[in-house]
Amino acid sequence: MNIPLSLRRRRPLSAPRRSLVLQPHYDPEAFGRFSEGVARLIGTARFLVFQTVVVVVWIILNAVVSSLRFDEYPFILLTLALSLQAAYAAPLILLAQTRQADRDRLHGERDRQIADRTQTEAEYLAREVASVRLAVGEIGGDLHDVRGALRDVHAALARLEDALGGDRPQ
Repeated sequence: MNIPLSLRRRRPLSAPRRSLVLQPHYDPEAFGRFSEGVARLIGTARFLVFQTVVVVVWIILNAVVSSLRFDEYPFILLTLALSLQAAYAAPLILLAQTRQADRDRLHGERDRQIADRTQTEAEYLAREVASVRLAVGEIGGDLHDVRGALRDVHAALARLEDALGGDRPQ
């Protein structure tokens, strides 16, 4: 049976329906990088100097030069602008600090794991060196016996050569 293409289902019946609610989507990593950039900018002396110059110029234009006054009520617009900046800057700085704390925690965990592994390896190597020292100490006592055995082997080889006719391989 041929079903027309327009009547065929695009999604199987076993798949749940997606809701039609539109929600804003953002990349948390990109937003975090943005917040760190803002925190780095706001936390500089250059930004503080720039902001101070803007505020001083604003005050001069609105308090001293009455013909250039653009803030009708004394400094209400300036207060609003600075409050708006603070309202956005504080959460962005907190987000950047949270991300930095998470990175510091991960680095701390990794450093602790590396330190544990290094300590374990150092203890293993210390045990190996101790066992080698013990083995060398035991060989040192037996060195006289080994030399005697080598002399016996050498003498046996000399007798064997004499018995075979004295031909030595070159």
